[in-house]
Amino acid sequence: MMVNRIVLWCCSVSLLMAGTAFAQTRIKCASTTSTQNSGLFDFLLPIFEKKTGLKVDVVAVGTGAAIEIGKRGDADVVMVHARELELKAVEEGWFKDRHDLMYNDFVIIGPTDDPLKIKGMKWVVEAFQKIAAQDKAPFVSRGDRSGTHTMELGIWKKAGVDPKGQKWYLEVGQGMEKTQRIANEKRAYTLTDRGTWLAARDKDKLEMVIVLEGDSSLFNQYGVMAVNPEKHQQAKYQEARMFIDWLISTEGQKAIGDFKDKHGNQLFTPNAK
Repeated sequence: MMVNRIVLWCCSVSLLMAGTAFAQTRIKCASTTSTQNSGLFDFLLPIFEKKTGLKVDVVAVGTGAAIEIGKRGDADVVMVHARELELKAVEEGWFKDRHDLMYNDFVIIGPTDDPLKIKGMKWVVEAFQKIAAQDKAPFVSRGDRSGTHTMELGIWKKAGVDPKGQKWYLEVGQGMEKTQRIANEKRAYTLTDRGTWLAARDKDKLEMVIVLEGDSSLFNQYGVMAVNPEKHQQAKYQEARMFIDWLISTEGQKAIGDFKDKHGNQLFTPNAK
C-alpha cells in the first residue's frame, strides 16, 4: 500500500513538474510595430497561450530590423510585412515555413484641411508627385527600413522622385504610431498602415484624415516564418511551429478576423496559405 502511494506521489510530482516546465516555455517573436501598436498581439496571445501554455514575448521593431533579429538568432519566429524581403531571407536559408498570414492596406493621411488637395486622387504615385512639387506641407517618413518605409521608397521610385535632402521631406527613424504623431504636430502627410491608423487616431487625438486610399498598389501583406534551426541551434523551432500552425489554423485565422477597433472596424483580414 505504501509503495503504491509513493508511486502515485512520484507520478503526480512528475506531471506537475512537466506541466510547470511547459507553462514556462517562452519563445520570442520579432515583429513589425503595426502588429503591436494596433493591439493585435494583446488580443491574440492570451488565446494562444491559454490553449498551449506557451508564452510569446514580442519585440516590436521595423520589418527590416525584425528580419535582422531573426537572422542573428535572437528570435524564434518573425512576423513582418515586406514579402520580397521575407522570400529572399527564406531563399538564403535564414528562415523556413513562411506563410502568408493576413493583410490590410496602406493609406496616406494628412491634415484635416488637406492643404495640397490630395483627397479625391486615385493613384498614390500621382499623390507623391504632387507632394514633391510643393512647399506648403511636409511629408514625414519613418526612415527606419520598416515594411512601411520600404513601401514608401518604392512609391517615390515609381514617381521618379528622390526625396532625400528635400526641405519638405522629414525622416524621423521612428515606429508608425510615433511617426503619425509627428506628422500630426507638423501638419504633414505620411504613409501609414490602416491598422495603426485606426487603432491610434482616437487614442492619440490625431487631427488628421485619410486623404488617399484604395489604390491596389497599397496592398499590405503580412507573413510569418520560423528561424531556421540549421542556422541557429538555440532557436526553439518546434515551439515556433506551434505558434505558426495556430496562426494559420481555422481558429487562429478566425481570431485575426475577430480583432476590431472600438468602432467595429476590422484591422486585418486573414488570408493564410
